[in-house]
Amino acid sequence: TQKIPAIETVMTPLVYAVDIDDSVESAEDLMIEHGIRHLAVTDSDDLVGVVSDRDIAFTPNAPELSLRSKLTVREICSLDVYSVETDAGLDEVLQTMSERHLGAALVTREGRIAGIFTTTDACRCYAATLRGA
Repeated sequence: TQKIPAIETVMTPLVYAVDIDDSVESAEDLMIEHGIRHLAVTDSDDLVGVVSDRDIAFTPNAPELSLRSKLTVREICSLDVYSVETDAGLDEVLQTMSERHLGAALVTREGRIAGIFTTTDACRCYAATLRGA
């Protein structure tokens, strides 16, 4: 029988985060600087949500930079964060992401952010499986 890998073995371990009261503009700048599409959202170092490039792109009044620069992450982020512990099975994480149409799962170790697993990570894993790696 095949052993299901733990999410910890396939996640991206370095997670960038923004504070819930940071500006949307600073969140977007961080995404662009690091070439990423998701940021963990924290409030006093506690994980409270996630913000994606799609959240930013579909922000009301997004084209009007004068209004957009005043928006905070709190106003656009998802507080319904999907997080799993590092020992969660990859199969369960993939199933939940699929059912809930999620682009990312935040991975925690004893309640602290340990990594992120995104659809890009899932594609990388699937490609490796197809290649027999």
